[in-house]
Amino acid sequence: MIAIIDYGSGNVGAIANIYKKLKVAHVITGDAAELAAAERYVLPGVGAFDTTMDYLRDSGMVELLNEQVLVKKKKVLGICVGMQILADSSEEGVKPGLGWIPGRVRKIDASTLTSSPKLPHMGWNSLSTKSAEAPLLQGVDLQQGFYFLHSFYFDAQDSADVSATVRYGSDLPCSVFRDNVFGMQFHPEKSHANGVAVFRNFAEL
Repeated sequence: MIAIIDYGSGNVGAIANIYKKLKVAHVITGDAAELAAAERYVLPGVGAFDTTMDYLRDSGMVELLNEQVLVKKKKVLGICVGMQILADSSEEGVKPGLGWIPGRVRKIDASTLTSSPKLPHMGWNSLSTKSAEAPLLQGVDLQQGFYFLHSFYFDAQDSADVSATVRYGSDLPCSVFRDNVFGMQFHPEKSHANGVAVFRNFAEL
C-alpha cells in the first residue's frame, strides 16, 4: 500500500489516478493509523516550504513519518515542495525541514538566465543522470524529460545524493536519493509516460 500524504498541498488526485491505472494499492490520507500501515509514502507538494512544514508539524505527522522512514526504513518519494522539505532548511523560509537528506534549498540565481520570464523555471526539460543507480529513472526518456515549475532547487550537502540534474542557467540538482528517501523537483504526475514510469518504479522498489 502506498500512502499519498494529504497535507493540504499538491496534486494528490493526479497521483492517485496514475496508481489507479497501474492497479497499485494506494490511499490519500493524513490519518495516523493508515500512514503507519502503509509500505511506502508519496509527499506531494505545491506551495511554500514553511507552510508545508507547519502543516506537517501541526498535524503530528513529522514524528510519525520520522519513525516510519528513519527507523523502519520505509521508502518515501518527495515531489516538488515535497522534495524540498527533505532538506535541512530553505532560503524560501525560516522553518527547519525534515532533514532526511542533508542540504539546503536555494533560490535559482536569475543572473545566470538569459530567457524571459526567468523565474519560475516552467515547462519541459531534459535531464542528465549523475548516478547509474537512479532506480526511479529506469526506463525513462531523459531527453524528453519532465515538467518543471519551481524557483528553488535542492543544494545537497553530499553530491553523491544527487541522481540527476537539469540545465537551467547552470546544472541544478533535480533528483536526489539517499537509502530509502527519494526526491524529485519536477512533476512526474504532469509528465505523461515518463511520470508513469517513475511512479511504477517507486511502487516496485
